[in-house]
Amino acid sequence: MSIFYQVRREYDLTGLSESDLTASPYELFETWLNQVMQIEAIKDPTAMVVATVDSTGMPFQRTVLMKSVDETGFVFYTNKLSRKGQQLAKNPKISAIFPWLAAERQVCITGEVELLSASENEAYFSSRPFESKIAALASKQSQPIENRDILENKYQALLSEYQGKEVACPENWGGYKIIPSSIEFWQGGEYRLHDRFIYTLQQDENSSIEKSELDSNWQVARLQP
Repeated sequence: MSIFYQVRREYDLTGLSESDLTASPYELFETWLNQVMQIEAIKDPTAMVVATVDSTGMPFQRTVLMKSVDETGFVFYTNKLSRKGQQLAKNPKISAIFPWLAAERQVCITGEVELLSASENEAYFSSRPFESKIAALASKQSQPIENRDILENKYQALLSEYQGKEVACPENWGGYKIIPSSIEFWQGGEYRLHDRFIYTLQQDENSSIEKSELDSNWQVARLQP
């Protein structure tokens, strides 16, 4: 057995106080995102780990890249026939975390996903590098494969087939928007006295509030570390 009791460090970069909070969690998120994008040690500032569950309740996690954020949610794209895509089709509940460890920060999100429209999928897919488009065609994401050579050969064949041609967005590939019910901001603190604030959406099931009015429906609470 390996024991790592002494693998530890102190968190002392900065704090997070009530005066730092904004009416909308999205405003604070974008402030933090802009700050961590300036930190060289954080190579993938838009990377988030998303968790879904299967039909037995078993959770699965993986890292995806957030491609856009606005006052309605966080967007990522994937193969809809992948394991996460199939799980989200049956259960749209999801959680996500941005692990900005070098900044001693985390943002944790819970909510549900909704599918983006075909036009939104096509708009983003068309912006991808040619090689990435071909990779999306070549891979049956999450399906077993005997060896890497099979995948490489299929990729090379598709490269040749589509050279000089437009690559259309596959029907089984698209975007998901995470519609948060809560967004928690975590800032590391000395002696493990971390700062935690959670924004919780206050909206009853029968509400017809427009998305543009959601700011007034966020309740904020400080959580103990």
